[in-house]
Amino acid sequence: MWESRVKTVYVLNGPNLNLLGKRQPEIYGRETLVDVEAACRKLTDAAGMELRFHQSNAESQLIDWIHEARETACGIVINPAAFTHTSVAILDALNAFDGLVFEVHISNVHKRESFRHHSYVSLRADGVIAGFGVQGYELALQRLIRLSA
Repeated sequence: MWESRVKTVYVLNGPNLNLLGKRQPEIYGRETLVDVEAACRKLTDAAGMELRFHQSNAESQLIDWIHEARETACGIVINPAAFTHTSVAILDALNAFDGLVFEVHISNVHKRESFRHHSYVSLRADGVIAGFGVQGYELALQRLIRLSA
């Protein structure tokens, strides 16, 4: 079973990220989620890893993917979006995952509204990247790949 864990990485995206490139481009940029997936796939393909890339506006679906990752993945890169600040359920699911977890935020949440400064996910994350635009996904994956080698 460990063999498959070494080869699979989940990249999970929370609510409204399906609108990436269209919604508030002055904050989130013009790249789309398709662009993000292509960049992530390029990195995981080069590392000989399998990528499972998902987005959902539903908290329960994200939790189901985290549970699925428990059986197959060595790591999760997650941009929980608004669930960052509200979801103890996502934190609980991540706490049941034994692999690496990296939290990504496209914007610098610490320069925004005060409610965005708290992250439940950070209580579990092995690392947090914020404010690097969509390149944050690549940085998180590079770290995950390096630590999983």
